[in-house]
Amino acid sequence: MHTHATTLEQDSALPAAHALRQRARKSAKVLGQLLLPRSLVVWRGREAAKAPGKVALTFDDGPDSLTPDYLAVLDTLGVRATFFVVGENCQRHPELVDEMLRRGHEVASHGYTHRRFTELSSDQLWTELEQTRALLPRQPGDRALVRPPFGAVSPRSLLTCARAGFTTVLWSLNSGDWCNRDAGAVSRQLHTSPVSAGEIVLLHEGQPWTINALPDIIGGLKKDGHELVTVSELLA
Repeated sequence: MHTHATTLEQDSALPAAHALRQRARKSAKVLGQLLLPRSLVVWRGREAAKAPGKVALTFDDGPDSLTPDYLAVLDTLGVRATFFVVGENCQRHPELVDEMLRRGHEVASHGYTHRRFTELSSDQLWTELEQTRALLPRQPGDRALVRPPFGAVSPRSLLTCARAGFTTVLWSLNSGDWCNRDAGAVSRQLHTSPVSAGEIVLLHEGQPWTINALPDIIGGLKKDGHELVTVSELLA
């Protein structure tokens, strides 16, 4: 009986813990917006007041076995994107990183092990950043780009990334493809309200439903007159 009660308490604590993480993330975001310049942390491009305009598609968590399928769809639709890649995956699939670059896409860091930056010490985070940087080509501009896994940030992690020479890139539009496996629902998530210029769209690799949603997502954005560009081009 005691064990059952303990299990119930643990289960009920999960939503509360998630809510606390969400509040902490939002607080770090607000603090970053107030204290850090756009050269160090961004959520969207500068063109938010204009529509249509430039929009950046971003893909997290690759490269993996489905990367060639993503690249094929983007080629067919004539679109370049930014891939935030995991260092461990890059070591396993260096040929896929080369293929992303060959096709004109931007490749940037998503950490080395996909652990939350907020759970790493400053030294551990610095090591992850450098390990992944060594596997990627030099990016355009003065600062390289990095996206924290799960979008988890804290003042300490933001400052560590900044000191290491990175601009932290989050997103302004979440496709929800990480929790929804229906291609139609993923597409609708991005079309429920007008998309503004300057949006940074969050998508993920390794998911067939995301691949299947891309033609409708990209078709809708192009129909509305948006130009799809890399994150560096959006921020230039």
